[in-house]
Amino acid sequence: MIALPHLSPLEHSAFVAAGLLTYIVVTRVRRQRRHPYAAMSWVFGIAAFPYLGLPLFLIFGTRKLLRPATRSQPVPSGPWAHAAPLWSTRLLAALGVAGAQPQADVRFAADGDAALEQLRGVIAASRRTLDICTYVLGDDEVGAMVAAALAERARAGVQVRLLIDSIGNLKSGHSHDALLKSAGVHTRLFVPALGLPGRGRANLRNHRKIVVADGTRLWAGGRNMANEYFIGRVDEPAWLDLSFVAEGALAAQALALFEGDWHIAHGARKATRLDYAERLAQHVAAGDIAPLPHPDPAARPADLALAQWVPSGPDFHEDILHALLVSSAFHAERRLLLATPYFVPDEGLLEALLLAAKRGLRITLVLPRQSNHRLADWARGRAVRELVDAGAHVHLVPTMLHAKAVVVDDVLALCGSANLDSRSLFINYEAMAAFYGPREIEWLAQWITQTAHQGTPASARPPNWWRDIGEGIVATVGFQL
Repeated sequence: MIALPHLSPLEHSAFVAAGLLTYIVVTRVRRQRRHPYAAMSWVFGIAAFPYLGLPLFLIFGTRKLLRPATRSQPVPSGPWAHAAPLWSTRLLAALGVAGAQPQADVRFAADGDAALEQLRGVIAASRRTLDICTYVLGDDEVGAMVAAALAERARAGVQVRLLIDSIGNLKSGHSHDALLKSAGVHTRLFVPALGLPGRGRANLRNHRKIVVADGTRLWAGGRNMANEYFIGRVDEPAWLDLSFVAEGALAAQALALFEGDWHIAHGARKATRLDYAERLAQHVAAGDIAPLPHPDPAARPADLALAQWVPSGPDFHEDILHALLVSSAFHAERRLLLATPYFVPDEGLLEALLLAAKRGLRITLVLPRQSNHRLADWARGRAVRELVDAGAHVHLVPTMLHAKAVVVDDVLALCGSANLDSRSLFINYEAMAAFYGPREIEWLAQWITQTAHQGTPASARPPNWWRDIGEGIVATVGFQL
């Protein structure tokens, strides 16, 4: 029989003190900024259960990788510069995000079949390089179709790189590995959950969805590559979701982001991120990609599909998407439209939304009545009731909604992979495209508005006491760590 070591009260107290000191060193010395609820959860956990809390903190507690200081980018200039609001372009430039550029083409897809055709088209159009980042590659018809298409391109001489998050990959069970390997597809798992130290923290997942063909064509959005996001599963309809294709500088910016993720997955503690334009110029000079298509020079600035890639995650010094969302709530003058599957905002973002609603801004938030994560549905309760009580319009649609989109007045729209919860905004690797063109903004605004009409209004009525306590515990612990 194994005899457990016996610790005296003094030894136990010393271990607790060492655990708390470790927390202070990691979070303060390494500047791991943490929100109050998360900080309290870790401190109480380490103090109350030091032999479990400290190992869990060392495995899951780090929120940022080793990061260089933010390198500001120049504020965009040129004939289209005035088409984007200065408050957003200046903020993103200060946070190191490459500037907005006109795109040759942007097309959205809300229908799953149309989105699948767009995905097939981008993959088939690749001639030199094809780079794919996804959270899930399903063990189903859509996953098999994507794997077969990648294998076909690799056999045709295209350099194909596939990056899959290791946790998301558990759903496929490596079912496509043999096909991809035999065809010459280069595959990497992003930060294996049980990998070696130095490969990244197990709690930091890559949630980005990116397909870049030849550095000039981009497919992106909220969809993973599995049945439920496109065609639905047996006896279940496809989820409500959004994706888009683009030609132009947006694809080059996505490629620069992919390059950093690819290096991190190989074991680098941080990605060496060149300026997007510099990285693109290197690819063009090496002949890896064709020159970017240019928009019609005769087009009016207001008609250009002006856009920029807005990444956020442990590989960036700042919480870029969170900063942009909070700033949007304060700068919006007429409307703020939001669609997300999971709504668990931190106190800063929630307070910004509440103040915006109280000053008369029309806020429309669209959520699924019941998402695929029941804990997320519990955790959102308090925030939803506070918003409704402040005058916001929260609509609960009957089917699973997985789309992530935001529209600010008529000046800015976001679409991509980030949910409006603390995991997406502070922990995950995420990416959204910011659109400034009137057509793209209006398309997303109409989609959110029409989807909201399919739902029923959320209530501000307080729940019973045990539900209220349960929501608080889930929101504090489950989504703040």
